[in-house]
Amino acid sequence: MTNKLIPARIVTPGDILTMELEARGWTQKDLAEIMDRPAQTINAIINAKKEITPETAIELAAAFDIPAEFWTNLETNYRLHLAKKNDDHEAISRRRRLYELVPLSELIKKKWLPQTKTLEELETAVCDFLNITSPTETPQLAVNFRHNHSLEPEDTALIAWLKRVEHLAKVQSVGKFDPEELKSAIPEILSYAHTQEDITKVPPLLMSLGVHFVIVPHLSKTYLDGATFTMENHPVIALTLRYNRIDSFWFTLMHELAHIIAGHEGIYLDDLKKLEDNPQEKEANQLSCHWLIDTHAFGEFVATHSSRFSTKAIEQFAASQQRHPGIIVGRLHYEGKISYKNHRKYLVKIDKLLT
Repeated sequence: MTNKLIPARIVTPGDILTMELEARGWTQKDLAEIMDRPAQTINAIINAKKEITPETAIELAAAFDIPAEFWTNLETNYRLHLAKKNDDHEAISRRRRLYELVPLSELIKKKWLPQTKTLEELETAVCDFLNITSPTETPQLAVNFRHNHSLEPEDTALIAWLKRVEHLAKVQSVGKFDPEELKSAIPEILSYAHTQEDITKVPPLLMSLGVHFVIVPHLSKTYLDGATFTMENHPVIALTLRYNRIDSFWFTLMHELAHIIAGHEGIYLDDLKKLEDNPQEKEANQLSCHWLIDTHAFGEFVATHSSRFSTKAIEQFAASQQRHPGIIVGRLHYEGKISYKNHRKYLVKIDKLLT
């Protein structure tokens, strides 16, 4: 049986005390004198108007030769019974379930969920966000996201992040998607990697090619740079701008595009500092690196300037590749050719250009 039976009446500590007094032929006054307590105190305990404290339990143990734990357990069980009987804790359980489903406080703070006045309104908002009919359901995603039925905090944060991506992508109008057209458009996409300002031209170009593009800041415990998956036969690229730098933007974007063009199926949630060691991630990494900076040219550049990468050398090489200098510096940092402290002036922020 799954339902727990709750007694209509529970034996009180006072009931047991009365039985013990009767068994010994004592009165309440006798017990008061034995314990050196006022008679009204004993009467209040027997009538459940006064609780048995640990000190009283020790005195009762001495008076009846019954362990103090027996009396404290009696008192605890009785008070718990009263609390369960007199209080409705269903609301607490319902709120707990919402916190199990999503990182609720963070979603409200980010205004992904509205401020609500009642628990019922909050449940409705969470269900609408997760596209479920009841908080008892497990949220499903349009993407192939593998997780346990028992959701961990990391899982709930990832699911909430992906749901936010889905919501934003669904309201976008995009063109017809053709993988060959997207592949052919890589040079045009990269033509906008020459200047900081040209980044604004990337989202409309991708959407004209049938690719949803959204910016969704990462949630706590997710550690994401970007993701790609398919929704209704259209690719979705989502970036977090976790590292708000021009080099990180372009490397992450090209990495996600590489997944699409290489025909990798499923969902890819990328933390580019800790890429999974699998063939798909390796292929995406190699493609994105080569698209951004010609592999042969970069090798020659490194070999020529291995002892010192001057500002002039970086700018000249960036110009030859038609790339922003920050992309060159980011690659040099990534491969350990220069210290992360060097040439950081080129790592310009780009969040103001993307909304």
